[in-house]
Amino acid sequence: MTIIMTIATIILLITLWLTLDFILGKKKQLKKVKRENDSIRESSIDVFSEGPDLFTDLFSELKKAEHHIHILFYIVKNDKISKEFLSILKDKASKGVEVRLLLDWIGSFLIKKKTIKSLRSHGVQFAFANPPRLPFLFYSSQVRNHRKITIIDGKIGYIGGFNIAKEYINLDPKLSPWRDYHLKIIGEGVEDLQKEFLTDWHEATKLDLLMNEIYFPVQPKGGIQHKIIPSKGPFLEDTFSTLIRNAKTRIIIGTPYFIPSKRLLNDLSAAQARGVTLTLLVPFKTDHILVKEASFRYLRKLLKQGANVYEFLNGFYHAKTIIIDDDICDIGTANFDKRSLFLNYEINCYIYDQAFTHKVLKVIETDIHESKQLTLQELNRLNPFRVLKELVARSVAIFL
Repeated sequence: MTIIMTIATIILLITLWLTLDFILGKKKQLKKVKRENDSIRESSIDVFSEGPDLFTDLFSELKKAEHHIHILFYIVKNDKISKEFLSILKDKASKGVEVRLLLDWIGSFLIKKKTIKSLRSHGVQFAFANPPRLPFLFYSSQVRNHRKITIIDGKIGYIGGFNIAKEYINLDPKLSPWRDYHLKIIGEGVEDLQKEFLTDWHEATKLDLLMNEIYFPVQPKGGIQHKIIPSKGPFLEDTFSTLIRNAKTRIIIGTPYFIPSKRLLNDLSAAQARGVTLTLLVPFKTDHILVKEASFRYLRKLLKQGANVYEFLNGFYHAKTIIIDDDICDIGTANFDKRSLFLNYEINCYIYDQAFTHKVLKVIETDIHESKQLTLQELNRLNPFRVLKELVARSVAIFL
């Protein structure tokens, strides 16, 4: 009995510590965060939905860099494509191009110390973003820099859902083919990507380059209006809520993890009640434990009101997009889940152009064709093991 009481006491104390750590850490973070500028920009924008096409283009542009390369990824691994990517960076740095590589501490934990040493020996400036810090170790370990940003010479930018690893080029048999959306931006929007990268670089290294004009060349105007809006926990929910509340005819959401906040779930339900058609595209396969089960309670509510829910069958669906009517298309790094809404550093591009939106809609229609429609009857079918997983998922939803 004494042993049981001791174990119970230890568990209680750890739980109390984690809870206080998380609450106080979040409170401190919220005090520092300010709403970011969301100016309308005009750029030329292309969309990639297949990893091989994206990385062929990205690697080609990296090899042509003349002054600087600034890159932030959530995940870079130790596989063949990661080594090719890092080799390009080392080659450019050794030729005098300024190369800065910022990787999330948790997302890129597979990067070896000898790899980092090799990068630095070739002149690549390397840093980890968001390592756990005292006094709030647990909270800081949960706040991840989930952004994927590339800027080349201050003139070309990339943003979207792809990271650097073999699964993103369809070489993981469990998750292939990988479906994702990524943008290439040329024009005024690159300035905003540059600003956000340098802000994150300053946070990680304490080196402030934001006032250096060499990284902000004059940008040409493109034909597509858009806003690039970063978030650090707060305000992303506000942005998504405004989009949903302004929808008049239809909402399409593509996300690998559908775990909305109560506010956004209510917004979606209210949109359906006023006659807006809601379509959700999610993966059938999952890459993380419990994320699928965590979505079921929300999907049931929306299915009851007539939502169309499709599960992507042809590989793994990892895209992050919201389409509002035919007017607004959001593509970025944020998932439609509580982690992106309240914890992660994210960055999204909101595009106000019907022609571009129709282009993305064609991609989504292709993906829906490769999906099966989920029914309420299927979700309500008796399955005790699934019910148990749903209960567990519900208690840890913000961390999934």
